[in-house]
Amino acid sequence: MDGKSLNITEEKLNQLKEIIPEAFTEGKIDWEKLKATLGEDIEFKNERYVLNWAGKSDAFRVLQSPTTSTLVPDKEESVNFDDTEHIFIEGENLEILKILQKSYFGKIKMIYIDPPYNTGNDKFIYPDKFSETKEEYLSRIGDKDESGYMTREGLFRTNSKDSGHYHSNWLSMMYPRLFLARNLLRDDGVIFVSIDDNEVHNLRLMMNEIFGEENHLSTLIWDLRSGTSAGHFTRAHEYIMVYTKNKIDLPNFPSSDNSPITGRTTIRPTEVNPISQIEFPSGLRFEGIDAVFSGTIGNAEPVKIISNQLVFENGKLKYPVILESSWRMRNQIIRWVNGNVTIDSKGQKVIELYFNDKGVPWYKKERGFINPKSVVREGTTKEGTLELEELFGKRVMPFPKPCSLLKYLIDIPTKINGDNIILDFFAGSATTGHSVLDLNKEDGGNRKFIMVQLPEKCDETSEAFKAGYKTIADIGKERIRRVIKKIKAEENSKLDVDGTAGKQDLGFKVFKLQKSNFRIWRSDVNNEEELVTQLEKFTDPVDEKSKIENILYELLLKSGIPLTAKIEEKENYYLANDGEIALMLDRVDENIIKEVIFEKTQKIITLDRLFKDNDQLKTNTALQMKDAEIDFRVV
Repeated sequence: MDGKSLNITEEKLNQLKEIIPEAFTEGKIDWEKLKATLGEDIEFKNERYVLNWAGKSDAFRVLQSPTTSTLVPDKEESVNFDDTEHIFIEGENLEILKILQKSYFGKIKMIYIDPPYNTGNDKFIYPDKFSETKEEYLSRIGDKDESGYMTREGLFRTNSKDSGHYHSNWLSMMYPRLFLARNLLRDDGVIFVSIDDNEVHNLRLMMNEIFGEENHLSTLIWDLRSGTSAGHFTRAHEYIMVYTKNKIDLPNFPSSDNSPITGRTTIRPTEVNPISQIEFPSGLRFEGIDAVFSGTIGNAEPVKIISNQLVFENGKLKYPVILESSWRMRNQIIRWVNGNVTIDSKGQKVIELYFNDKGVPWYKKERGFINPKSVVREGTTKEGTLELEELFGKRVMPFPKPCSLLKYLIDIPTKINGDNIILDFFAGSATTGHSVLDLNKEDGGNRKFIMVQLPEKCDETSEAFKAGYKTIADIGKERIRRVIKKIKAEENSKLDVDGTAGKQDLGFKVFKLQKSNFRIWRSDVNNEEELVTQLEKFTDPVDEKSKIENILYELLLKSGIPLTAKIEEKENYYLANDGEIALMLDRVDENIIKEVIFEKTQKIITLDRLFKDNDQLKTNTALQMKDAEIDFRVV
């Protein structure tokens, strides 16, 4: 009861919504739809199947506007900075995704994100005034400091369901981030996106547009085991949308499923290379019902050949062969691979048959054939909460995703090759980073993570804030430190039987989003005085407060060099990425130039200010670089 009289307009709109719900979009009347519903002027403008929303064009403008920001290292907050290849980046994820484009384009094997679900209570960055530019928006909500650069304050805004652009706000936030994320994926890369019923329909349409409907692999159902009351039903599941960069380049996933293998299927004559005849140990029979491929997976029944023999002629399977199994092997062939019979579908799905000490072939469990199921029962948010409590001794964040879920998802595309980069740009408490470290420990993999998290302030009444963690990013970084410490303690308590102790990458580099170390030319100068001031500043474009190390990383990033590239500090210059690039940032003279050229690098970068108006040295240097066929840049 708010003490106000009846709102006649609102009452009429509610009545109309009950009668004609299809004429409303995000709580507002869509006059074009209303006319069509009433049989008047049935002609939609630009009629086609497309996802559209208020502010989509602005989302594209935000996406296409380049960033001048950079990332600077924070070695004090890192662990084993010089040797690790794990990365934690603190800052706004849209800007960071733009920064990573050059260095990580097409290099990420897997992305997992757990973005805001748009429940009506979520806070995230979105434009709520769709006629303004990005610059106007940032300025208006106070996200710029006195110099005109983005600050960390005021970035998050609650997207209330009462908003006229409730769904549009969420779509405008997600679209540019997913678009940039796709660029970072390898051609055989996979992205997993957690979501619930609030936006699952919009997410599917949006990802179809960005990734292509043909690259949708599955919409997984995550069984929450228990649930919360949600109207007429108890909500006991969430979704995980799965897409790939290019389905053609993606092999089918091996599975760790231990389901029994029983049933029947037929292997038909087809091309087989390079063997003409497989010879099995004497005494084995490969025809008739008692010819058995013995050995099991879990408690599975033996797999039998129940008709014909495995006979090859001129590179082809001579006769159809029927196996007894529980699963259908679509268009299967049998081929000889490195001395092992392999059941294979178009070179993608593999079960290898090995001979035991009695000469009987058996299945190798680690390369199972059964695909991962679309219903996932790995972990619960309660387990995720307990994992954090165990690490921190208190409840620093409610209901994070559990490690068992993330380990299961990460393992799907990286089981065969554990040397991949995993990205999470809504990292939260860094469950994904924790899971990568645990999975590497378990299977000896060499997966690398990149975590991205905005330093969103913790509520001052929360246990996390009271414990000294001012931001969500602080929690994520501390979690990874504690996981590393725990793994090291476990290693120290065990005997190094297999010689693997100490070989796992137990560290992470911390980087933070920052404005460029170089002054950016402003195109919005309105008067002569401001123009003169700007010209004076650009006699040296390097900000006087910039540190050499920060300049170094910015130039490497903008040259497409990854953040984990090895950097060798010489006396007068730096070599990076196995000598691919050299940077002269402190001083330049003829001797230094000769030294750098002698390194035979592909590219050399130096600062214009180092020539100190010595145009002759600058010109001669450029000529020497040209003769040496070195890409030379002066900034």
